[in-house]
Amino acid sequence: MSDSPSFPKSLIGLSLAYAMVFLFSAIAPSSRSVWIAEIVPVMLILAGIWWTSAHQRLSKTAYLLMFVWLTLHTIGAKYTFADVPFDWFNHLIGSERNNFDRVAHFAIGLYAYPIAEYLIRKKLTNGWIAGMFGLFCIMSIAAGYEIIEWWYADLAGGEDGIAFLGSQGDIWDAQKDMLCDTLGALTALLILSWQSARQPKRFD
Repeated sequence: MSDSPSFPKSLIGLSLAYAMVFLFSAIAPSSRSVWIAEIVPVMLILAGIWWTSAHQRLSKTAYLLMFVWLTLHTIGAKYTFADVPFDWFNHLIGSERNNFDRVAHFAIGLYAYPIAEYLIRKKLTNGWIAGMFGLFCIMSIAAGYEIIEWWYADLAGGEDGIAFLGSQGDIWDAQKDMLCDTLGALTALLILSWQSARQPKRFD
């Protein structure tokens, strides 16, 4: 009998769909150096999702929410976030700024859901503390990523550094990005709370 882990179909299906997005992103990106810098964290997180799933399966909702950010960030890597074709959304909210990066930051906040779910499934804590840990974890990651962006932009310099930073001239860009991360996390935890209320034994 094989001891190799079996992976959920939802994870396999989402990964295959994501592979198409990855190939699209990898073909003639706006800046190859920026693409590499942006795609490295995506690959690390994707690998982490598969590694975690080998030890603990998560819900379909968790996998779907995680792949939202993977997809958005990979598209942003192709064009650089300031230049992603996103006019329809910018016009919808009446903004002259390209807000694709804000939406992507909101999407990283959705990872609060799988973080909290993992803790609950492992019975490491109760739902309330798991939710708070997921929120604070996302907020910490958001701050850490802004520091990494600053470090890389300063190191790369020139157009590549500006493209990676993606501030588009907004002096409060880092703070607004962290706010979007936090709002995404709160949204994810509201979804988790609503599902748990409807199905109390959902994560047993």
